[in-house]
Formats: sequence, structure tokens, C-alpha cells
Amino acid sequence: MNRNHPEFVHRFSTFVFFLLAVLMTAAPASSEEYPALEGIDGIKAVFDVSLGSPAKANVVFGAVKGVYTDKNTRALSQPPKVAVVFRGPAVKLISPSREGFTEADNKALDAFADTVRQMKKDGVRLEVCDYALKVLGVDPGSIMPEVDHVGNGFISVIGFQAQGYSLVTID
Repeated sequence: MNRNHPEFVHRFSTFVFFLLAVLMTAAPASSEEYPALEGIDGIKAVFDVSLGSPAKANVVFGAVKGVYTDKNTRALSQPPKVAVVFRGPAVKLISPSREGFTEADNKALDAFADTVRQMKKDGVRLEVCDYALKVLGVDPGSIMPEVDHVGNGFISVIGFQAQGYSLVTID
């Protein structure tokens, strides 16, 4: 077939387009945007959360969600693994009890509850420290059902680290 023949040109163009599409989807995470991702297969992170401000939690958890939804971390050969351990004042953020919160806080708490529910659907491991619940007088039965109970959040964080999770502290 002649290279100037329309059929040849069409087939060749289709082949080049297909080859470029394959190469672009197989590209590793951008080392230009995140040099720290170069040469790694995946990320595992545990977020140790003691932050008690609902408004700040909404801002910070937008970034937490970005860790496992970012195109660069999703392009790694292993999917991102993320865990969140709520302890200290943060345990109040995942209870429907609104005692001690302002009206503005209540709106932020509603938005935060939506974020927590979505994170659970996304496969994020969510845990609450029962020791913190006891110390702060929060009813363990009032915690959102999406969040699993652990006796001591510190032990859980240590366990995740022993499994190779990187620690990120949010306070």
C-alpha cells in the first residue's frame, strides 16, 4: 500500500494515536510535581488527628483526601493506603453531640461528617481512641458508625507505623 494512500495514512495515524495513549496512561507519577514519589511503588499514611476545631478540620481534611485522590499518588503501581486515628479533642468531631460548639461550628461539623462518610466509602481506615472518649466524657455509642473503636489510639498509630505507614500529625 502506498504511504500517500488515504487508507495507509488513516491506519498509521490511528496506530500513532493508540501508541501515544498507551504511553501516556502508563506514565509513572510526575517526579516534576512530586520528586519524593520518584522510585516508589505506593504510599501508606496514618493521620494522627487531635485537632478539635471543626472549621480547621474541614480545611485540613480536604488535603488529607487529596493524598489518596491525587492523580500522582493514584498513578503509582500500588494504590494509596490511608488510615486516620482520632484522639484527644478530635473525638468530639465525630460525635453528633454538639455540646460546647457554636452555631457556626455545627455547620462545620455537618460538613465534616459528610467528609468522614465519604472517606469511609473511599476505603480509608477510620479509628477512634476509646481512652480519649472516656477522658473527655464522650459517649462511645455516639461515635459515627463509619469509625472503628480502638482501646488506645497511640497503640494503633504505632501499629500502623510498624506496618510501614508514614505518620502525619494533625493537631
